[in-house]
Amino acid sequence: MSGNSPLPGDGPKRSRYDVVIVGSGMGGATMAYALKDSGASVLLIERGDFLPQEKQNWDADAVFIKHRYQNAEKWYDAAGKAFTPGNYYYVGGNTKLYGSSLVRFRRTDFRATEHADGTSPEWPFTYDDLRPYYLRAERLYRVHGDQHDDPTLERDEPFPFPAIGHEPPVQEAAEALKRMGFTPSNIPLGVDLRDGGRCIRCATCDGFPCRVLAKSDADVCAVRPALASGSVELLTNAQVERVRTDATGARATGVDITHRGSSRSVDAGTVIVCCGAVNSAALLLRSATDRDPRGLGNSSGVVGRHYMVHNNSVMVGVHPTRRNTAEFQKTLYVNDFYTKGTADHPFPLGHVQLIGKLQAEMLAGQRPAIPAWALRYAAHRSMDWWLFTEDLPDPGNRVSLTPRGDIQVRWVPNNVRAHQVLVREMRKLLRGMGYPLVFSQRTGIEVNSHQAGTVRAGTDPATSALDPNCRSHDVDNLYVVDSSFFPSLPVMNPALTIAANALRVADHLIGNHLTGNAAATTTTATVSTQHTTKR
Repeated sequence: MSGNSPLPGDGPKRSRYDVVIVGSGMGGATMAYALKDSGASVLLIERGDFLPQEKQNWDADAVFIKHRYQNAEKWYDAAGKAFTPGNYYYVGGNTKLYGSSLVRFRRTDFRATEHADGTSPEWPFTYDDLRPYYLRAERLYRVHGDQHDDPTLERDEPFPFPAIGHEPPVQEAAEALKRMGFTPSNIPLGVDLRDGGRCIRCATCDGFPCRVLAKSDADVCAVRPALASGSVELLTNAQVERVRTDATGARATGVDITHRGSSRSVDAGTVIVCCGAVNSAALLLRSATDRDPRGLGNSSGVVGRHYMVHNNSVMVGVHPTRRNTAEFQKTLYVNDFYTKGTADHPFPLGHVQLIGKLQAEMLAGQRPAIPAWALRYAAHRSMDWWLFTEDLPDPGNRVSLTPRGDIQVRWVPNNVRAHQVLVREMRKLLRGMGYPLVFSQRTGIEVNSHQAGTVRAGTDPATSALDPNCRSHDVDNLYVVDSSFFPSLPVMNPALTIAANALRVADHLIGNHLTGNAAATTTTATVSTQHTTKR
């Protein structure tokens, strides 16, 4: 299947499906893949279309200056000011342009952790519950890594593929960090560097679509194999307007969609919402009725609340006379600050990693007053980092709908002191590595690729919207399987955890709750004996 040639999209082939999945990003795509051999009829609905394979995929001017692939609608902040979010509506969702960092959260991330501004809460299941699914997800998404080089990572099994390794400038940075007593490690990355694989380790990976489909995105690794099975149908260019329920409100009956300008309804035995933390919350809020005026599945009042996106900064070290010849730069991360603080801030600071090599066009939007030649000069001599600090769940940080039905996001950063200390400490490190010029910039509300927490899971229906298996406490056959369910947002890319959890919930569905599917009972034993977890 070509990236330019989506499957026919005239409409759903049937009026009812055993499972309707809303959204084809990491959660929805992995769920569709996991259900492809279950015997269930599955409809996967995507708001966008296939992202085209074309020469502009690798054109920094097209991607970062002309915003060729930016297709999200405007959202609004708490003051009513419009902004363009970092959301992409394509088959595969945001993974079409992500940097392929596929990391496991650490064992401690699933436990309550104290920060200066409050507590990062415990999850309703443990690292060990998710561990077998992490391994399955790593195999599905072709993850390359080294199980021995990061002391914060507890694992016995090797990665599916060996670590990519560093180009000479990055290796020099790693050696400098080691001399200063730090532990640089290989970022686990999902790219097709198998024998005969398609990856060419180019400079246009992080933040770009992959023209040769070598990035382990949700489209290539999950949606396309799911469609090839024949049991999963994909409907593109279709926006789900609301989830319908029966007269009691206790069961979902299907979804109402707008497809290429026409309205229609599709019935479902089970509805799985995977639109991303903002859009999933918005869909449930839009699905309010007279019986459920605060939104579907929202008797607790938490839907839309506890929005988290990380505290992020870009940090650039520049050596005026030394060129950085690395092309595939994003291979190194540092977790020495992951659980540790400093003498003046004895709380976890966060995570630091290299990002894809910055180009002048990528800087122009942030520094429009600087001449292009100066941006090119700096970009050729820079090493470029991303700094993450945990954003704690605050019920006041929330997603809501305006009276017109537009999405409004209220986000006031917290745990800010920890991030300031991380920036300070990393600035010292870069200067110690030989970069006399160090620049950093905090990101704002529009940088939301790591959004989470708006439909949180938990054991208490009074304080959570979902149970530990991501099923609605209120609606028996409604699931939310993306980062919306996260009780906290640990400081690394959430993509692998979203995928692993989708595999976990799929096993639960097949074994326990796949409604409207006569074949489900015959597949339960096979699936549940392959991978077991607490239920």
